[in-house]
Amino acid sequence: MSLQAFIDYLSLEKQYSKHTVSAYSRDIEAFQTFLDNHYGDANLADVNYSQIRSWIVALVETKITNRSINRKVSSLQSYFKFLLKVENIEVNPLAKHKALKTSKKIQIPFSKAEVNSVLDGISHSHSFEGIRNKLIIELFYSTGMRRIELIELQLSSFDLSNKTVKVLGKQNKERYIPLLESVIQTLQLYLEARQLLENGANSPYLFLTKKGVKIYENLVYRIINEYFSKASLKAKKSPHILRHSFATHLLNQGANLNAVKELLGHASLAATQVYTHNSISELKKVYSNAHPRSKK
Repeated sequence: MSLQAFIDYLSLEKQYSKHTVSAYSRDIEAFQTFLDNHYGDANLADVNYSQIRSWIVALVETKITNRSINRKVSSLQSYFKFLLKVENIEVNPLAKHKALKTSKKIQIPFSKAEVNSVLDGISHSHSFEGIRNKLIIELFYSTGMRRIELIELQLSSFDLSNKTVKVLGKQNKERYIPLLESVIQTLQLYLEARQLLENGANSPYLFLTKKGVKIYENLVYRIINEYFSKASLKAKKSPHILRHSFATHLLNQGANLNAVKELLGHASLAATQVYTHNSISELKKVYSNAHPRSKK
């Protein structure tokens, strides 16, 4: 059974995003290269756990994180489950594998003051890139969308009469997110600036570079990192931290956990509960200040 059959299965049947499918493919191809280098022309369908274990040991020696290793092994696990499904193998060699231990990562969100500082700092920029970057930051912070979701936004994604944006999430699940009036105003300014580009007028995608090309992941990361490096001393400054800030600030203001789950596009509440760490800290302060038996 070829790897392409598995890729087609992920794309067509599971409807995973191109980004996710590409990650699965890279991980499995990396394991195949390891097999070829250490065991000759080994067939993926014939490997045993000992061979997989030696790959894991080799990955550990490269000093990458246990979290990254677990992700790579998870890709392999999915592939073997697929081979079982199509009856290409009888036993999953990873059936009894236990993931490597990882430390819990506590993502520290930007404060409201830090976000406001960044947005105020670019509010007077009238260049195409300045307006575009402001809209990117406002959309991240006001909708909580993922980086790939923002990149894939199209002009047709917006319904300004209803003040909503349609986002295509994981497994091609659509969700509609309300738009703030301030975001709509920045969007309209951006669309005016976008029309003046020499190239890209016919592109269906919302966000473009100055050359009229669809923006890409590294550029979006650089934009967020550059602006927030001027306003925050936090170690991590990424699109995901803005998504985290969106969720945390909503919860701090009393938003319903289920509502935040729907806005974020999570499949289960368990994923959303990751963002409650900081809101619980905020609740403790409120509780301590408000409860009559609390020692001030």
